Amino acid sequence: MDARAATREKAARALATMPDDTVMLRAAVDLTRDLVTARAAIYWPDFLLSAALGYGALAVTILAGQVWLMLVAGLVASLALYRASLFIHELTHIRQGALPGFRFTWNLLVGIPLLMPSFLYEGVHTQHHAKTRYGTVDDPEYLPLALMKPWSLPLFIVVALFLPVGLLLRFGILTPLGLIFPPLRRFVAERYSALATNPAYRRRAPDKDLGRMWRWQEAGASLWAIALLASPLAWGWRPLVTWVAVLSIAAVINQLRTLVAHLWENEGDPMTVTGQFLDSVNVPPPGLFPALWAPVGLRYHALHHLLPSMPYHSLGEAHRRLVAHLDRGSTYDGANHPGMLVLVVRIARSTMRV
Repeated sequence: MDARAATREKAARALATMPDDTVMLRAAVDLTRDLVTARAAIYWPDFLLSAALGYGALAVTILAGQVWLMLVAGLVASLALYRASLFIHELTHIRQGALPGFRFTWNLLVGIPLLMPSFLYEGVHTQHHAKTRYGTVDDPEYLPLALMKPWSLPLFIVVALFLPVGLLLRFGILTPLGLIFPPLRRFVAERYSALATNPAYRRRAPDKDLGRMWRWQEAGASLWAIALLASPLAWGWRPLVTWVAVLSIAAVINQLRTLVAHLWENEGDPMTVTGQFLDSVNVPPPGLFPALWAPVGLRYHALHHLLPSMPYHSLGEAHRRLVAHLDRGSTYDGANHPGMLVLVVRIARSTMRV
């Protein structure tokens, strides 16, 4: 092992074994007790307006005769549907009964039409927040990207381009075939039923409640995928190709956000809560662009790891309170970063030293 590799291993080990900052952890809880209620008056309009704008712009993209209008509308559709889709993250953390009807409506209007029903994330994402799983081989959403080869980063981004095609195949072909061949159904449930980053992750059979939800969502997504695959027979290829292109752009944006959501410097060791926090990323104001590429509270991803049940609309205020309360240069400051480009360059440079 050369000197640089030894230094990197030592740094990764220090992050994994970092003792918890009890002052920060206590402040995070004590200062935000009044911010934990999910407000329906924010969730519903935000979600519904995002979906309406996305589908309206998608229709314009399909019907536009001018190239410039098609491109502008396509970008708007991608960003709006991206925002609407990210409410799937909130569904995994919202307290049961806090927003009656929200999960069903989201799946009906966004999850199934975009072939991303919430069962793909529910029961999976919470494992990423488990203290003993984060950053280990059992974490469905973690890869030590900063410690991998340089080619791994472009591959990580490019693969997102094919997500819509993969979802069409998963729900439009594999799901119906699984009704005929039970072994295939079990294989798909284990390997292709989770929005996971870790390719080694294998999903276990769901409990009774999630299993019931899984069945109706998968049936709806399968019927919709079959309709999409058959749609060129009636309306030609443009609607389907446009749908794929718009969602591919949204998937790439999300993959870029995922790339900078963590520093990805853990080599599989269990980490303290503070270590997990510092391996995660906040991109707080005054920057404006994170509101587009990390919407629905995800610009405060490190803070979310401290307070995973905090509603997205409260994270900005929670951040302001912690910054005002804790000393400058505190542990909390260590997770705040200026923007996406700086983080991408940091990870890219790290891979080049492997």
